[in-house]
Amino acid sequence: MRRDRGLNNPSHRRANMNFMNEATLPDLKDPSLYLNQELAQLEFNFRVLAQALDPSVPLLERMRYLCISCTNLDEFFEVRVALLREQSTLNEMRPGPDAMPPTEVLARIRERALTLVQAQYDFWNSTLLPELEREGIRFSQRAAWTTKQKRWLQGYFRNEILPVLSPLGLDPAHPFPRILNKSLNIAVVLQGKDAFGREGHMALVRAPRSLPRLIRLPAEVAESAYDFVFLSSVLHEFMDELFPGMQVKGSYQFRVTRNSELVVDEDEQNLAAALRDELKGRGFARPVRLEVADNCPKAIADTLMQNFELSETDVYRCEGPVNVNRVNATYDQIDRPDLKFPPFLPRVLPAVVDEGSLFDAIRERDILLHHPFESFSAVVELLRQASTDPDVLAIKQTLYRVGNDSPLIDHLIEAARQGKDVTVVVELRARFDEEANLRFANRLQEAGVQVVYGVVGFKTHAKMLLIVRREQGVLRRYAHLSTGNYHQITSRIYTDFGLMTANTDIGEDAHQLFLQLSGLGTVIKLKCLLNSPFTLHKGLMAKIEREAAHAREGKPARIIAKMNALTEEHVVQTLYRASQAGVEIDLIVRGACALRPGIPGVSERIRVRSIIGRFLEHSRVYWFQNDDAPEIYCSSADWMERNLLRRIETCFPIRDPKLAQRVYDEALANYLEDNLQAWLLQSDGSYQRVTPGEAKPHGAQQMLLARLAH
Repeated sequence: MRRDRGLNNPSHRRANMNFMNEATLPDLKDPSLYLNQELAQLEFNFRVLAQALDPSVPLLERMRYLCISCTNLDEFFEVRVALLREQSTLNEMRPGPDAMPPTEVLARIRERALTLVQAQYDFWNSTLLPELEREGIRFSQRAAWTTKQKRWLQGYFRNEILPVLSPLGLDPAHPFPRILNKSLNIAVVLQGKDAFGREGHMALVRAPRSLPRLIRLPAEVAESAYDFVFLSSVLHEFMDELFPGMQVKGSYQFRVTRNSELVVDEDEQNLAAALRDELKGRGFARPVRLEVADNCPKAIADTLMQNFELSETDVYRCEGPVNVNRVNATYDQIDRPDLKFPPFLPRVLPAVVDEGSLFDAIRERDILLHHPFESFSAVVELLRQASTDPDVLAIKQTLYRVGNDSPLIDHLIEAARQGKDVTVVVELRARFDEEANLRFANRLQEAGVQVVYGVVGFKTHAKMLLIVRREQGVLRRYAHLSTGNYHQITSRIYTDFGLMTANTDIGEDAHQLFLQLSGLGTVIKLKCLLNSPFTLHKGLMAKIEREAAHAREGKPARIIAKMNALTEEHVVQTLYRASQAGVEIDLIVRGACALRPGIPGVSERIRVRSIIGRFLEHSRVYWFQNDDAPEIYCSSADWMERNLLRRIETCFPIRDPKLAQRVYDEALANYLEDNLQAWLLQSDGSYQRVTPGEAKPHGAQQMLLARLAH
């Protein structure tokens, strides 16, 4: 395995080591050594927005990055802020290793979120709108409508919008209605008397979800090749038609964000039924944020705050549409390849192209798939072949996120119809995919598939597929293990690794894990896989400590790890101790990182970088130098408490030397060389973007596209 000898030369390491006795070692539980997890997660969205601000990125992709930063912020409030608010209200929050009180965390979130929202709308108004218009793509505001456009939009309003609206005047007989999570609403100020003699004061207009949030103007009235109008603009313009005889004094958009974290009683006899009941109320759970138009009068904002039981610190004023992320829907309608990333074709496994037996190919040697650069079609084809192969006796699979109309579900159903024993572990509590998972779980059950809803108290986040096949009178197991979900759409936009193998030990371990998930029994000792919540945390700690022991003995010692988040306190402490012992540590952490790198005497040998590019970095890879007998693992788990201690996760070794070298080269060495899309974490928690300087420009994702895709 390739390594940097300069970093691992024993004499070089000893010359630079600050030897300290136990009395001088800093306390690794000191809160000042940790970054706050919530704030670190929020900072990730600034790096996403930086992609939108980058003029070297194609224009429509910049628009998408803006939308991603907006939807990420929505989810941050729906989940993280909602949980903080709940814990703070109930006085149940246990401070993290940074020891920051929940009130301070919420105050800091407010400060940073205001800065982010301001930056989003500054970019939208000052940069994106004018640059799109120069390219013939307009999001027309009311003041810019021509007479023809206004006439067409009025007809559209009367024929397509007005019939489905139900405006509500607020009075004692019409109290403030329930407002759906993240829905578009307009508060209307009225003057005059209606047909019943009632004085008009305030009314609400809710935009049904059946209405498109953006309307494309037809060619006969459009001023540009692509001319769009926000639904909110149409509602504002023709609001008086909803209240005949009344005078509309003002209308103001607003949107409320609610707690979307489902709480299901784990003692329920029927988890699926309990989840269905909980889902019914998700859209109307406790509010956590109110977005209003920047011109909304204080009196209207106060009325909304009072009804949602929110305070001024929960209000965010928007200098544009409150749902700017809706513009993402126009991306596929705009046929401008020059304003998008160049298309690519993932490399397809030769066995799939040649319509050969994947079982023969896997039996010959392990197969590694690196998505999205290599096609997910091999996984679909493996399951298709298994579903109709008369020699296949059983199929077992975990499903966390799958997507609508997945062919995998069809193949599992076909396998059951063919008389094979099919067991599927469906995680019903995969956030925001609960309803979809309930639907396909029902389909599977109706087809005779044995569906298991995981383990009470532990989300099943592992990605496993196991196929049992009879070959020449002997049973052989074929396994597919992955860092990512069995989801065809995300497999084209997330980076992930998948391993197809007929290795006996891995197959036996996967079999034991499925027994553990579907049956009852004590902790099972596995041969080569690490799994949460039993052995993964302890195994990682032991491997980090082994590197530290090697460093103290003057042996080669280095750790390189790639993941989405690093926040688990004990792992951070163990990494600190390894750094103190002389281990060189490189961490590639996409999102939240609680570890502070570069602190003298603690973490000066630890470097942390984040890669934000065309694809969402999602693969988890751990490499340990191990005195030049390196080990490399891929996993479904991030280094977070929930993944290591409260979820069902897998971590699998890459044993084939050629494939191990591939994973090292493509996912680790390649990313450490990136000087185009990398950000370096500073010890104060800020990120500094890497620039090539005099070095040759190197983008990790671009290199993989050139090497693996077409």
